[in-house]
Amino acid sequence: VRELFRTTLRMRPDRIIIGECRGPEVLDMLQAMNTGHDGSLSTVHANSTQDVLARLDSMVLMAGVELPFRAIRETTASAIDLIVHTARLSDGSRKVIQITELAGMLDDIHINLKDIFTFVQTGVDKEGKVLGEFRPTGNIPSFYPELKTHGIDLPEKIFKP
Repeated sequence: VRELFRTTLRMRPDRIIIGECRGPEVLDMLQAMNTGHDGSLSTVHANSTQDVLARLDSMVLMAGVELPFRAIRETTASAIDLIVHTARLSDGSRKVIQITELAGMLDDIHINLKDIFTFVQTGVDKEGKVLGEFRPTGNIPSFYPELKTHGIDLPEKIFKP
């Protein structure tokens, strides 16, 4: 996969989509995302949006490149705009349960994570199906004005609780 990244970048793609990063290729993906390939995406398995960062850190370290932890975190914060977390619920269904923005660095090692939407389970129906709703947190993504610039007319009120 790492060699495919290098070959792909030589072809000057607009976007790079990788089904799943689960090893050292994560470093190549982050670097590609930091070189103007906006809209690129990949999946990674983790228990929460916060755990995604820890998984990315460990996979970058698997690449064998000696980078300071701060550099890894800055690369991640610069490359990724959103984490969309899905989970299998108790009824076996899969739902998006959290959408979180990576809003830059808080300090030398902490990335500023801002939840934009979260799924709140309200119960279970008679058939055991999970009930709930996706709720806004009140955080408006920092890239919201850019959406309008690109002609995406998204009403700001969807971010209001």
